[in-house]
Amino acid sequence: VQLQASGGGLVQPGGSLRLSCAASGIRSSVAAMGWYRQVPGKERELVATIIPSGDATYADPVKGRFTISRDYRKKTLYLQMNNLKPEDTAVYYCKQLYPVEAWGQGTQVTVSS
Repeated sequence: VQLQASGGGLVQPGGSLRLSCAASGIRSSVAAMGWYRQVPGKERELVATIIPSGDATYADPVKGRFTISRDYRKKTLYLQMNNLKPEDTAVYYCKQLYPVEAWGQGTQVTVSS
């Protein structure tokens, strides 16, 4: 399993970004996927998950602002982030949760004016 995240960058508060995670070597029909984020000195935290049915879960700080989705044909996972706040600044990672755990490399998101 290989995961390649992209789409991070610098954005002003209130702005939007869409992260992508291109996957290879996965079985999209059974894979559960997620996005995590980490700031220096803190543990990596779960942001959102999605299962093959499309059901999604979100961490409380991002509910109503972030949307996780996937394109099965392209084998790509997305995280649409709207109304970004400075506290969303972090390195964001995609991860296959099931059937085999696998991490992608991170992509930096910085929210600052």
